[in-house]
Amino acid sequence: MPSTPVATPAASASASVPTGQWFTTRDGKPWWFDSGALSLDYAYSGDLGFGVAEWEQLHSPEDLAAWLLPRFPESDGIVHPRHLTDGLMLRDAIGRLTVQASRGEAFDPRDVDAVNLFAATPDIPPALDGGSRRAGRQTTSTNQAFATLARDAVSVFSADAVGRVRECAAEDCALVYVDTSRAGTRRWCSMQRCGNRAKVRKFRAAQAG
Repeated sequence: MPSTPVATPAASASASVPTGQWFTTRDGKPWWFDSGALSLDYAYSGDLGFGVAEWEQLHSPEDLAAWLLPRFPESDGIVHPRHLTDGLMLRDAIGRLTVQASRGEAFDPRDVDAVNLFAATPDIPPALDGGSRRAGRQTTSTNQAFATLARDAVSVFSADAVGRVRECAAEDCALVYVDTSRAGTRRWCSMQRCGNRAKVRKFRAAQAG
């Protein structure tokens, strides 16, 4: 896994929100990792339970607000300490489920309960463009963002979809992603990173014998 995750580009807060974020390697080179799901992007604001303190991005309510705003551009920006506590609980549950899903392991019921708890709260309602009035509130609350992330996780880890949660095929990479390709044949965290390295190794092996 990369040594330090960095900030991500702006994205729309909806089910079709573009996913992915910039990571940096240990030698300081940036590269783009598309996890395939908004909830997995959120999980990667931490260490997915691997115990690597330097991967933690959310140290304060301000950090959480900064993570949410590019993805939920209509966020009201109000993040209290209790939001950080709740957000870390949800984030860490998603992170553990991500690793368990990639390994074909049974989910911890406590993590399932945490995701379901947040998913049961009101999320961001859909709205049809072109009307003359706006119904309901015009900003997204932090709790609504959590609900949206949790509902995305419910979709990712459902019985029909969980087989698409996979670990990068590279022996020296533990990144997990959701394979959203139509054929379901994605093998690498990134073709520009582990995919290209695999091609180079294969070429060198062929040249050697």
